[in-house]
Amino acid sequence: MKKVFITALVLSVLLSSCVSQKKYADLESQHGQTKSDLVDAKAELQSCLVDKDHLTELNKSLKEDKSRSIQQVENLTVLTQSSSDNIKDIISQLNEKDRYINGIRDAMTQKDSINLALAFQLKRDLADGIQDEDIQIDIEKTVVYISIADKLLFKSGSAVVSDKAKVVLGKVATVISSKPDMEVQVEGYTDNVSISTACMKDNWDLSVARATSVVRVLHKDFEVDPNRLIAAGRSEFVPLESNDTAEGRSVNRRTRIVILPKLDQFFDILEQKAE
Repeated sequence: MKKVFITALVLSVLLSSCVSQKKYADLESQHGQTKSDLVDAKAELQSCLVDKDHLTELNKSLKEDKSRSIQQVENLTVLTQSSSDNIKDIISQLNEKDRYINGIRDAMTQKDSINLALAFQLKRDLADGIQDEDIQIDIEKTVVYISIADKLLFKSGSAVVSDKAKVVLGKVATVISSKPDMEVQVEGYTDNVSISTACMKDNWDLSVARATSVVRVLHKDFEVDPNRLIAAGRSEFVPLESNDTAEGRSVNRRTRIVILPKLDQFFDILEQKAE
């Protein structure tokens, strides 16, 4: 009986030992799996940490890009506004220049109209009894020129206006008086034949004396306002033809009456048009 008990006890211990070994092996296997899982988890964690850092850097980069984009948009907005203001200024300046140019054109057109009317009136009034070769009326650069041959106005070497010439000057004075806003410049011209008398030292004296005589007739005989009259002598130095022939010298001996707008009034017109 005792042997049976011992045998049973031994079997029980052996069986118990086998069970413990099995559990140990199972535990060992579980431990190994746990360690493997832990390694995998650590690897995944590390990967997640790397991904987080990457995402953080990417997010930072995106924020910086966004900030730069916003700044660029703001700069573009400012530039666009500045460009728009500059364009408005340029357009305003161009419009101002257009108004000024149009003002000049209107003023010149007004001058042209006045001078054309003057020329027409002079030609009409002077046509009666006056030969074409003795008097010539032209319009150049919006100014009316009346060129009168000296044979109609003066005797040779003289600055005394003839009675016949006063008839012509009376008609000119009538036209001049009808345009009180115009100035009148009388210019004397001679040929190159020298003159030297008790009263005339040279052709300068002669040309100035003849211009002054015409101005004096316009003022005293026909009551043209002297404030509008200018006397000038050009002597022999602005010839129309060669002085080598008698015909050329005859053409060069002339008196020219220039009718032109007063400069201050012309500029007043420009200022009014430019406003």
